[in-house]
Amino acid sequence: MPTRPSAPFTPLDFQLVLLRRMADHNADLVEDARHALGVSIGEMREANRRWQAMVRSPRSRAAAARYRSVLGEPEATADRTIGDLRCRALLWPVPLWPDLRFEVLLAPDGAVWNAWLVRAPGAPPPALRTLADLTPWSCTVDEAARAFAPARPMEGTAPTRWRLAFSGPDTEGGPLRPCVAEFTWGLLQRVSFPEGR
Repeated sequence: MPTRPSAPFTPLDFQLVLLRRMADHNADLVEDARHALGVSIGEMREANRRWQAMVRSPRSRAAAARYRSVLGEPEATADRTIGDLRCRALLWPVPLWPDLRFEVLLAPDGAVWNAWLVRAPGAPPPALRTLADLTPWSCTVDEAARAFAPARPMEGTAPTRWRLAFSGPDTEGGPLRPCVAEFTWGLLQRVSFPEGR
Protein backbone atom coordinates (compact mmCIF):
# COMPACT_ATOMS: atom_id res chain seq x y z
CA MET A 1 0.00 0.00 0.00
CA PRO A 2 1.60 3.34 -1.02
CA THR A 3 2.38 5.75 1.77
CA ARG A 4 0.54 9.05 1.73
CA PRO A 5 2.90 11.98 1.22
CA SER A 6 3.15 14.15 4.32
CA ALA A 7 1.71 17.65 4.20
CA PRO A 8 4.22 20.43 3.55
CA PHE A 9 5.84 22.01 6.58
CA THR A 10 4.39 25.52 6.82
CA PRO A 11 5.33 28.82 8.54
CA LEU A 12 2.59 28.01 11.08
CA ASP A 13 4.32 24.70 11.84
CA PHE A 14 7.59 26.57 12.28
CA GLN A 15 6.02 28.89 14.85
CA LEU A 16 4.89 25.79 16.74
CA VAL A 17 8.50 24.56 16.76
CA LEU A 18 9.60 27.87 18.30
CA LEU A 19 6.84 27.59 20.91
CA ARG A 20 7.61 23.97 21.75
CA ARG A 21 11.10 24.91 22.93
CA MET A 22 9.74 27.84 24.96
CA ALA A 23 7.15 25.72 26.77
CA ASP A 24 9.82 24.42 29.17
CA HIS A 25 10.07 27.89 30.74
CA ASN A 26 6.76 29.62 29.99
CA ALA A 27 4.01 27.05 29.58
CA ASP A 28 1.26 29.63 30.22
CA LEU A 29 2.48 32.02 27.49
CA VAL A 30 2.88 29.12 25.08
CA GLU A 31 -0.62 27.90 25.90
CA ASP A 32 -2.06 31.35 25.14
CA ALA A 33 -0.12 31.54 21.88
CA ARG A 34 -1.20 28.03 20.87
CA HIS A 35 -4.85 28.97 21.42
CA ALA A 36 -4.35 32.18 19.40
CA LEU A 37 -3.03 30.02 16.54
CA GLY A 38 -5.96 27.61 16.89
CA VAL A 39 -3.87 24.45 17.23
CA SER A 40 -3.86 21.57 19.69
CA ILE A 41 -1.03 20.32 21.88
CA GLY A 42 -0.86 17.26 19.64
CA GLU A 43 -0.40 19.42 16.55
CA MET A 44 2.40 21.33 18.27
CA ARG A 45 4.15 18.07 19.21
CA GLU A 46 3.70 16.72 15.70
CA ALA A 47 5.18 19.89 14.15
CA ASN A 48 8.20 19.57 16.43
CA ARG A 49 8.58 15.86 15.60
CA ARG A 50 8.50 16.59 11.87
CA TRP A 51 11.00 19.45 12.23
CA GLN A 52 13.43 17.23 14.16
CA ALA A 53 13.04 14.52 11.51
CA MET A 54 13.87 17.06 8.78
CA VAL A 55 16.92 18.34 10.65
CA ARG A 56 18.27 14.84 11.37
CA SER A 57 17.46 13.21 8.05
CA PRO A 58 20.51 11.98 6.12
CA ARG A 59 18.85 13.49 3.02
CA SER A 60 18.26 16.79 4.79
CA ARG A 61 18.75 20.01 2.86
CA ALA A 62 21.39 22.48 3.97
CA ALA A 63 20.08 24.56 6.88
CA ALA A 64 19.63 27.76 4.82
CA ALA A 65 17.69 25.87 2.14
CA ARG A 66 15.53 24.24 4.83
CA TYR A 67 14.53 27.63 6.26
CA ARG A 68 13.73 28.93 2.77
CA SER A 69 11.66 25.84 1.97
CA VAL A 70 9.58 26.33 5.13
CA LEU A 71 9.40 30.12 5.39
CA GLY A 72 9.63 31.12 1.73
CA GLU A 73 11.79 33.93 0.43
CA PRO A 74 13.04 36.25 3.19
CA GLU A 75 11.24 39.53 3.74
CA ALA A 76 14.61 41.30 3.82
CA THR A 77 18.32 40.59 3.54
CA ALA A 78 21.27 42.59 4.80
CA ASP A 79 25.05 42.38 4.93
CA ARG A 80 26.48 42.29 8.45
CA THR A 81 29.99 42.51 9.84
CA ILE A 82 30.70 40.66 13.08
CA GLY A 83 34.23 41.44 14.19
CA ASP A 84 36.23 41.06 10.97
CA LEU A 85 33.82 38.50 9.47
CA ARG A 86 31.21 39.43 6.88
CA CYS A 87 27.93 37.55 6.78
CA ARG A 88 24.49 37.78 5.21
CA ALA A 89 21.34 38.14 7.34
CA LEU A 90 18.02 36.73 6.11
CA LEU A 91 14.89 38.00 7.89
CA TRP A 92 11.38 36.52 7.97
CA PRO A 93 8.23 37.83 9.72
CA VAL A 94 6.79 35.81 12.60
CA PRO A 95 3.05 36.55 12.97
CA LEU A 96 3.02 35.54 16.65
CA TRP A 97 5.47 38.37 17.38
CA PRO A 98 4.79 41.16 14.84
CA ASP A 99 7.68 43.30 16.16
CA LEU A 100 10.20 40.48 15.75
CA ARG A 101 11.81 38.74 12.79
CA PHE A 102 13.40 35.31 12.52
CA GLU A 103 16.99 35.96 11.50
CA VAL A 104 19.38 33.49 9.90
CA LEU A 105 23.03 34.56 9.62
CA LEU A 106 24.92 33.00 6.73
CA ALA A 107 28.69 32.65 6.42
CA PRO A 108 30.29 33.54 3.06
CA ASP A 109 30.18 29.82 2.13
CA GLY A 110 26.43 29.68 2.83
CA ALA A 111 26.68 27.83 6.16
CA VAL A 112 24.25 28.96 8.87
CA TRP A 113 26.11 30.64 11.74
CA ASN A 114 23.08 31.51 13.82
CA ALA A 115 19.25 31.43 13.74
CA TRP A 116 17.13 33.34 16.26
CA LEU A 117 14.52 36.04 16.85
CA VAL A 118 15.58 39.69 16.58
CA ARG A 119 13.72 43.02 16.70
CA ALA A 120 12.21 43.95 13.34
CA PRO A 121 13.89 46.86 11.55
CA GLY A 122 12.08 50.05 12.56
CA ALA A 123 10.18 48.44 15.46
CA PRO A 124 10.63 50.31 18.75
CA PRO A 125 12.96 48.52 21.15
CA PRO A 126 11.73 47.73 24.66
CA ALA A 127 12.60 50.07 27.52
CA LEU A 128 15.03 48.04 29.62
CA ARG A 129 16.17 50.12 32.58
CA THR A 130 15.74 47.75 35.54
CA LEU A 131 15.69 44.01 36.13
CA ALA A 132 11.91 44.27 36.59
CA ASP A 133 11.68 45.20 32.89
CA LEU A 134 13.06 41.76 31.97
CA THR A 135 9.76 39.93 31.70
CA PRO A 136 9.31 36.77 29.60
CA TRP A 137 9.26 37.45 25.84
CA SER A 138 10.03 41.15 26.42
CA CYS A 139 13.39 41.34 24.64
CA THR A 140 16.01 39.61 22.53
CA VAL A 141 19.57 38.60 23.39
CA ASP A 142 21.08 41.65 21.71
CA GLU A 143 18.67 44.04 23.43
CA ALA A 144 19.42 42.69 26.91
CA ALA A 145 23.18 42.70 26.23
CA ARG A 146 23.08 46.35 25.13
CA ALA A 147 20.81 47.51 27.97
CA PHE A 148 22.85 45.83 30.70
CA ALA A 149 26.39 46.04 29.33
CA PRO A 150 28.81 44.55 29.94
CA ALA A 151 27.04 41.22 29.55
CA ARG A 152 28.94 37.93 29.46
CA PRO A 153 27.67 35.17 27.13
CA MET A 154 27.37 31.77 28.78
CA GLU A 155 26.84 28.32 27.30
CA GLY A 156 23.18 27.48 26.78
CA THR A 157 21.53 24.23 27.82
CA ALA A 158 20.54 23.32 24.22
CA PRO A 159 21.45 24.46 20.68
CA THR A 160 18.49 26.89 20.55
CA ARG A 161 19.20 28.37 23.97
CA TRP A 162 21.49 31.20 25.07
CA ARG A 163 22.37 32.67 28.46
CA LEU A 164 23.77 36.05 29.46
CA ALA A 165 25.29 37.00 32.81
CA PHE A 166 25.11 40.68 33.77
CA SER A 167 24.16 43.05 36.58
CA GLY A 168 21.32 45.52 36.75
CA PRO A 169 19.34 47.53 39.30
CA ASP A 170 16.01 46.43 40.76
CA THR A 171 14.90 50.07 40.61
CA GLU A 172 16.25 52.97 38.58
CA GLY A 173 19.41 54.29 40.21
CA GLY A 174 19.53 51.37 42.65
CA PRO A 175 22.52 49.11 43.36
CA LEU A 176 23.45 46.56 40.73
CA ARG A 177 22.44 42.96 41.25
CA PRO A 178 23.99 40.04 39.33
CA CYS A 179 21.70 37.75 37.36
CA VAL A 180 21.56 35.29 34.48
CA ALA A 181 19.03 35.77 31.68
CA GLU A 182 17.96 32.72 29.66
CA PHE A 183 16.79 32.89 26.06
CA THR A 184 15.19 30.39 23.69
CA TRP A 185 15.46 31.08 19.94
CA GLY A 186 16.85 34.48 20.99
CA LEU A 187 13.78 35.55 23.03
CA LEU A 188 13.98 36.12 26.81
CA GLN A 189 12.40 33.32 28.84
CA ARG A 190 13.45 33.95 32.45
CA VAL A 191 15.94 35.65 34.75
CA SER A 192 17.55 33.89 37.70
CA PHE A 193 19.69 35.20 40.55
CA PRO A 194 22.64 33.66 42.35
CA GLU A 195 21.65 32.15 45.69
CA GLY A 196 21.46 34.60 48.54
CA ARG A 197 21.20 37.68 46.29
